[in-house]
Amino acid sequence: MTISRERVLSELQQVAVPGGGNLVSADLIRALSIENGTVRFVIEAADADAARALSPVEAEAERRLRAIPGIEKVQIVMTAPTGPRRGPPAGAEVVARSGQGEPPPSLKIGRHPTPQAGPEPVSGVARILAIGSGKGGVGKSTLTSNLAVALARAGRKVGLLDADIYGPSQPRMLGLTGQRPTSDGQMIEPLHAHGVTVMSIGLMMKEGEALVWRGPMLMGALQQMLNQVKWGELDVLLVDLPPGTGDVQLSLCQKAQVSGAIIVSTPQDVALIDARRAIDMFNKLKTPVLGLVENMSTYVCPNCGHEAHLFGHGGVASEAQQMGLPFLGEIPLNLDVRLAGDGGAPIATTDSPVAQAFARLAERLIGGGMA
Repeated sequence: MTISRERVLSELQQVAVPGGGNLVSADLIRALSIENGTVRFVIEAADADAARALSPVEAEAERRLRAIPGIEKVQIVMTAPTGPRRGPPAGAEVVARSGQGEPPPSLKIGRHPTPQAGPEPVSGVARILAIGSGKGGVGKSTLTSNLAVALARAGRKVGLLDADIYGPSQPRMLGLTGQRPTSDGQMIEPLHAHGVTVMSIGLMMKEGEALVWRGPMLMGALQQMLNQVKWGELDVLLVDLPPGTGDVQLSLCQKAQVSGAIIVSTPQDVALIDARRAIDMFNKLKTPVLGLVENMSTYVCPNCGHEAHLFGHGGVASEAQQMGLPFLGEIPLNLDVRLAGDGGAPIATTDSPVAQAFARLAERLIGGGMA
């Protein structure tokens, strides 16, 4: 008899813990696995005293799970730090200070993910759009920041989650470098720039500081930034994904109800090969691919007006046609786009010809009911 993860979690939700809540809601379950009639998991206590207080809870959890038909063995391990609790060693800490200068409890970003039955909506967010690419260097983050601003200028309520945990660039491109979100100990208050609500792990780190995290910490951080941020009422939340087909993409589609994905690529064959991998990944994750965007499509010399195709031209449109996917538009290669991003004011904040390309992309998404 197959025992589902949802069935086990449902039973653990009935086990109350000291201080209120249950094993699941208190975020105490780690490394849950179900195999050949054996259920294994870790109860992660805050300290040795908490572990002792949870001893009856462990016994109750084992009793309840053994009563489920098909479960032959239950293996529970209780863990707790041997020293004072300091939170995840590599986590980023957000501290909101009161008027008297006293910090309330801090919120650690970067931990193991909280168990949940399946993809869940983000409170107040109507649509979640993942912006992905098969490889780095195609301008995905630049496109995401400019698209967010263009959508905001078109009247949409827009959020931007910088999910490129290892290489967060949105704080610089949106002019938020050095600013910090605040927290009440439970929820994070995001920042705002150019009409966009913004959250990024980069807002809680020194610029250039590296995060050395394995997958579980990374997945937990993403889950926290989705569900422990006061996003407010948004028409659309853009998620700037890291390049490739890794843990963040998998976690996003498993944890959140993603409305669809937009794939960004340059026209050359090497980029398109990786774009196909990204499309295949989203198909396997049952996330609709809403269309493709060709970035760095055309370069026009500002001195003589000569048009050149440094990376080729039309390759993404052709690929979209072959795969039966919408082609959402072209974004030119332009020095002003780079300068604006480095300066913290995306080109989409202007009325320049390049900004119009992002405005057309935003209008295409709004008109198609995608944003």
